[in-house]
Amino acid sequence: MMNMDQIREDLKTKLSAERFEHTVSVMYTAAALAMCYHGDVRKALLAGLLHDCTKYMSREEHITFCERADVPLTEIERQNKHLLHSKTGAVAAELTYGVTDIDILNAIRYHTTGRGEMSLLEKIIFTADYIEPTRRGLKGMDEVRSLAFSDLDQCICQISRNTLDYLHAIKAPVDQRTQDTYDYYSVK
Repeated sequence: MMNMDQIREDLKTKLSAERFEHTVSVMYTAAALAMCYHGDVRKALLAGLLHDCTKYMSREEHITFCERADVPLTEIERQNKHLLHSKTGAVAAELTYGVTDIDILNAIRYHTTGRGEMSLLEKIIFTADYIEPTRRGLKGMDEVRSLAFSDLDQCICQISRNTLDYLHAIKAPVDQRTQDTYDYYSVK
């Protein structure tokens, strides 16, 4: 496996300056959440660093990448580049960067939609991606950020609700996993 410095330097050449800043911010936010919830800080740093590692790809490149790696895609995923990068990111983390830890790979795979019964690391990356300091203009961000450090499950519920509200408002298709995440965490 490449070390964190090598991965960071590689991503710096592949991602836009803004995306790289977001990535580093997610990495450190994930570490803070891991410390708060007694998680594995090293895993949180690595998953945060790699969560958007294929964000530079076009929709067509994501689809081709998934087809070559035998990664099944739903029709909604095929239509939405923002959903595809989670799947290609998990595959690239394994094949390009040498990550073999399934928890890290799942944290990358589900960081956009979430899922029911997420591991602590999955919850941390899902949340860190949403609350990191460079994110601006999202509904109720102060409340969500506060909740992130006091009740992670309720925070995930709020993030999922905000995402669903946004997707409904712009009349965008909703990935079933996003709905499942809200349904699961809204009754916890």
